[in-house]
Amino acid sequence: QVQLVESGGGLVQAGGSLRLKCVLSGRTLSSYAMGWFRQAPGKEREFVAAISWSGGSTYYLDSVKGRFTISRDNAKNTVYLQMNSLKPEDTAVYYCAADYGPGPVDANRDFGSWGQGTQVTVSS
Repeated sequence: QVQLVESGGGLVQAGGSLRLKCVLSGRTLSSYAMGWFRQAPGKEREFVAAISWSGGSTYYLDSVKGRFTISRDNAKNTVYLQMNSLKPEDTAVYYCAADYGPGPVDANRDFGSWGQGTQVTVSS
């Protein structure tokens, strides 16, 4: 059974940076495509970024392109989301997600395993 634990959230001023971390346990990370999602108060959960199991493909929400970078370290069973130039509208609970196997990664991929989330708050 896959377990995902996120960390790295916090309070930051607009323009600042945070790096979120997601540790996968129970299975080997290299077998999974990984994604980051977020949910702001009163809004639906939205896709943010995804990375293929090989790390060779990535996909981003348009509004975070050029500011956020998803990466993975399979040796550490860890996925990262580096967030730069943060804006108040990036404020949300950020969730890590995993989906077994190869295949394209995009906003439509069906991720079956989820973490508990980490809060990111960007002040103006």
